Amino acid sequence: MPKVIASDLDGTLLDANHAVDAYTAETLQTLEAQGLRFIIATGRHYLDVRGIREVLGIRAYLITSNGARVHDPDNQLVHAENLEPEFARALCQPEFAAGTRLNIYTDDDWLIDAEDEWLAGLHQDSGFTYQVSDVAGHSGEGVAKVLYIADHEYLLGLEERIRERFGDELYITFSMPDCLEVMAPTVSKGHALTVVLGELGIAADDCVAFGDGLNDLEMLQTAGHPRLMGNANAKLVAQLPDVLQIGANTEEGVARHLRALFDLK
Repeated sequence: MPKVIASDLDGTLLDANHAVDAYTAETLQTLEAQGLRFIIATGRHYLDVRGIREVLGIRAYLITSNGARVHDPDNQLVHAENLEPEFARALCQPEFAAGTRLNIYTDDDWLIDAEDEWLAGLHQDSGFTYQVSDVAGHSGEGVAKVLYIADHEYLLGLEERIRERFGDELYITFSMPDCLEVMAPTVSKGHALTVVLGELGIAADDCVAFGDGLNDLEMLQTAGHPRLMGNANAKLVAQLPDVLQIGANTEEGVARHLRALFDLK
């Protein structure tokens, strides 16, 4: 039986409105009382996820910015990896950012190049939000992640151009079809999960993990008991053809699967 539960947020643990539902929170709190440990693994900013953890009411480790940051349940920084400043500066220039809504994450800030109503609506549980800034003029120091938001087809072309320019010097992934994310080359949720499991002294075989997006691939490959959401990205499903698919996030899929797995009434 698993000893630790790792889960993505958007499209996985959160509901259709990107919020915590009471049934899921109650399920996780009940399992924690029985001794289960939790890891939240997401592309979101640490300060945002810290607020979501409070709403869930559990003492979880936080893997954020797709693995560029790891914090323990007491908010102590466990692991951090930044983009090389020269790469971060280059990625923020119009050569790559034109035609997108450009964002960067640092330890304390989420910077964006213009207002974005859709993004502002994703963070009602935590209250954390962006600051409009001259992102192209940023020094590139301390950047955990560069995020481009645009139509998926446009981002596919942008991904190809970034790979042609930087090769394997960057980790590039999609968190959602319209969100292309760029981190340091050794960053991934899978690597960060290994870090946390080492901190806990728990083997990967004792971890059940849930995800729906391409940025969850390495985490699901690392965990001994991977689970795909019913609403998972088709490209992710194709890469993990033998992984069990459960209910969708809109059906409280994670909570319902955990209740069955741990025989909660």
